[in-house]
Amino acid sequence: MSLLIDRVIAPYYQTNCWVIAPASGSECVLVDPGIDIPNLNPAIKAKLNEHKLKVGAVIITHGHLDHTFSLISAIDDFVEVDCFVHEKDRDLLQYPERAMGPQSQALVKDLKNSSGATIEFREPHSTYSVNDGQKLKLGELNFEFLHTPGHTPGSLVSIVNEYAVISGDVLFKGAIGRTDFPRGSLRDMEQSLREKIATLPDDLRVLPGHGDETTIIHEKRNNRFLQAAMEWKLEGMVG
Repeated sequence: MSLLIDRVIAPYYQTNCWVIAPASGSECVLVDPGIDIPNLNPAIKAKLNEHKLKVGAVIITHGHLDHTFSLISAIDDFVEVDCFVHEKDRDLLQYPERAMGPQSQALVKDLKNSSGATIEFREPHSTYSVNDGQKLKLGELNFEFLHTPGHTPGSLVSIVNEYAVISGDVLFKGAIGRTDFPRGSLRDMEQSLREKIATLPDDLRVLPGHGDETTIIHEKRNNRFLQAAMEWKLEGMVG
């Protein structure tokens, strides 16, 4: 089994915007369109043209602005495709400041000044909440969503065709997402890692929100944060 998996790396925070399709010349799913000025759309369109793809849906792994900044412009450009997000982060599409620290709030002000235009944050018209364990067929791709709170209350990971897992900011190569932002919870993160991530099949490719991809078995063997969470020792390690 294989999928077409590529990414656009946003210049701010190096957020991965994943482009996933069954093959070139087909319909794809876009994950987490991040920050560029005025938006990430030109780079996304270049990637779509490279593989002859059409966007069929957008998945938001969580509501932090570095993963949602270009959402509205992308939805508008790609003709009102469906957007999927967990209910507990849905308000952040319109009010991203609710989960921002001071540094991120200052960044938004700088972005507005740099762009010279009003930056619009709103929920796309065709937005749907997804729940833990929910399965959806999007085009030719099968997704299973797992609710993994900790980085944010509505953080999601999603398994694609039993081949790869989109891990957002829950799991990185050698690291995990921060929990010291507003709405973050170290205790929830530990439970998510132990009960939802560590139980995934070893051979799954991991497509994280930042950094290079990895595999579940590599992280079980090498990620000291995941290992600590599996033993309920994460809080003592980073708390």
